[in-house]
Amino acid sequence: MEQLNPSDLKVILHSKRANVYYLEHARVMQKDGRVLYLTEAKNENQYWNIPIANTTVILLGTGTSITQAAMRMLASAGVLVGFCGGGGTPLFMGSEIEWMTPQSEYRPTEYMQGWMQFWFDDAKRLEVAKRFQLARIEFIRKTWAKDRDLKEYGFYLDDFNIQTALEGFEKKIPQMNKVGDLLLAEAAMTKQLYKIAATCTGVKGFSRNPELGDLANDFLNHGNYLAYGLAATTLWVLGIPHGFAVMHGKTRRGALVFDVADLIKDAVVLPYAFICAKERMTEQEFRAQILQKFLEHKCLDQMFEQVKDAALSSKNGDEA
Repeated sequence: MEQLNPSDLKVILHSKRANVYYLEHARVMQKDGRVLYLTEAKNENQYWNIPIANTTVILLGTGTSITQAAMRMLASAGVLVGFCGGGGTPLFMGSEIEWMTPQSEYRPTEYMQGWMQFWFDDAKRLEVAKRFQLARIEFIRKTWAKDRDLKEYGFYLDDFNIQTALEGFEKKIPQMNKVGDLLLAEAAMTKQLYKIAATCTGVKGFSRNPELGDLANDFLNHGNYLAYGLAATTLWVLGIPHGFAVMHGKTRRGALVFDVADLIKDAVVLPYAFICAKERMTEQEFRAQILQKFLEHKCLDQMFEQVKDAALSSKNGDEA
């Protein structure tokens, strides 16, 4: 079999990469210049190829291991790796907060420099937090307006309750003077969206509790962690450390991952967690649905666009 080196692979921009993997009871290794994962079948072992040039994130769940040679190839291809519990939650370990990040001396510096120009100013940091929340609302509108599957379950933008939730939060954002107030208003909107999604899908008695163990809560947990993987990838590629959050708190070193993931979570993860719970999908079926919707609605592009705009507009504004 022909040997392949990571440098021989055609480079695919991270914002265009299609694959996020969650593996259980598998061994990840390098073989003949490729990264594979090995699963134990009843009578034989089976190998499956991981197309690393088109992969953003690998989550290693229960009963997994990885070789040093495989990590070397994944790092060369710019793939983030995280160890996690069953079903993708919680994240356990990584060298950059939760993630084992590829090491590269050639990541850009302009976005980090732009981020730092506003980050130490409370007022400017609040403005970026507001911008992220407005972008979040706009992405919900854009996604729900064109997603036919959502419309089949009654997610219509002209629905009074949906309009009330989005417009109510949108009107409050410019008046906010503290990040804490913005967080409270954001939580209230999300609570309204949970209620709307539960009504549309007929999920009765829903209460958001990550530890509850019902399908809707489990799917929300799982989908959110997939979104965190995309957010961590965005920040790594742009060279911005996870600790420089604009909204989620000064005591959580990985808080910027949560800020960036929020740009797309309510638009995609929230409604499909309820839809897939109603359809009694398996965890694997839910994951496939969410990843397909991430691609369909260009969620990674949305993250890159918003983070880059926030960093560069501040930098360009100061230069002006």
